[in-house]
Amino acid sequence: MRFFRDVSRSKARRRLHGNKHALIPILLGVEEPYVPKSAEDLDAEESLTLTREELAEYDGFEEGAPLYLSISGRVYDVSKGEKFYGENGKYHGFVGTDATRAFATGCTREECISSSTEGLTESELREIDRWVELYETHDKYKFVGHLVDDPVNAILNGL
Repeated sequence: MRFFRDVSRSKARRRLHGNKHALIPILLGVEEPYVPKSAEDLDAEESLTLTREELAEYDGFEEGAPLYLSISGRVYDVSKGEKFYGENGKYHGFVGTDATRAFATGCTREECISSSTEGLTESELREIDRWVELYETHDKYKFVGHLVDDPVNAILNGL
């Protein structure tokens, strides 16, 4: 899984930056880290904010609805990868949720799918960054917004 991700990342780096030798440092794990655009850099009209409950609605079970997943609080439309993320796809469990921990560890079991980064190693944290780069630069997948805490719950919990 990681090998093919890295090949895809190198293709994107070559396409976007003209770096025809991007694969070697990526495979050796010595590439410069990718820094995604911050919320301030994005046009507010083009970027959504979704709560976890709203994200869960984009799980692929409602016909015609897009497939969204989140990694590190960044939400991506992966509908064009239905083979992988659709109802019978290997990574369907990632859809409709923040699967940061699963991306870091490579574990696709339900108990591994979580937004928690607690206890992850430096190497696993770098894996998260590599996956974010893949989704940010992939031809088929599109950044759609950020995951936020439900403001109503925050108010109610503060009472």
